[in-house]
Amino acid sequence: MAKLTEEELLFRKVEEKVKKAIFEYGLIVDGDRILIGLSGGKDSLALVDLLGRRSKIFRPRFEVIVTHIVMSNIPYRSDIDYLKSRADEHGLSFFVHETSFDASTDTRKSPCFLCSWTRRKALFDIAKRHGCNKIALGHHHDILETLLMNMIHQGAIGTMPPRLKMDKFDMEIIRPMCLVEEKDLTRIAVWRGYRKQIKNCPYESGSSRSDMKEVLSRLEAINPEARYSLWSSMSNIQE
Repeated sequence: MAKLTEEELLFRKVEEKVKKAIFEYGLIVDGDRILIGLSGGKDSLALVDLLGRRSKIFRPRFEVIVTHIVMSNIPYRSDIDYLKSRADEHGLSFFVHETSFDASTDTRKSPCFLCSWTRRKALFDIAKRHGCNKIALGHHHDILETLLMNMIHQGAIGTMPPRLKMDKFDMEIIRPMCLVEEKDLTRIAVWRGYRKQIKNCPYESGSSRSDMKEVLSRLEAINPEARYSLWSSMSNIQE
């Protein structure tokens, strides 16, 4: 048997983390039909690879379809043919949906929030149309960045859970890569040759997420296990 390369070993390690998340948080069960929102970034591309491969495994048995949402009022264009080819590699159906938002309609919310919520609503509509009961998003350990943002800006302990039931939409949102670190996905992106899509978002500089990445790096310099301690703290609230 040929010896596995370093990249192949890393991919298997990431697959094990996804498997752990699926069973530990009850993300996927037999009979699920899951919609993946493929933005074109490395995270969503990796999610297509990971769930595309996982769907061929005997347990649990589930189906996956893929969609890419085009926001027509933002000058950000992805290579649709390339994105479709990533779904085709795993025999997954691929759909493109176009929508838009008007930032002037609600000045209380940031354009980033309005854009994100418009995409999310579109995902709910697409999922319903194609008979899906779950939507899979490509969030990884950046869930911790959201935790820090909420603590610093809102004075609340809250973040994106691995599994979220949206009763209003009769849909569940799952994050199968919640236990995966971004540095591993970056290495996988290079190994798999993911094509970087050209981003041209006029609102991107307004996000404080990059600041939270720096805060996390500083915390890890103090304690290399800081990331895992923060994750554990979300389920270990001592009153």
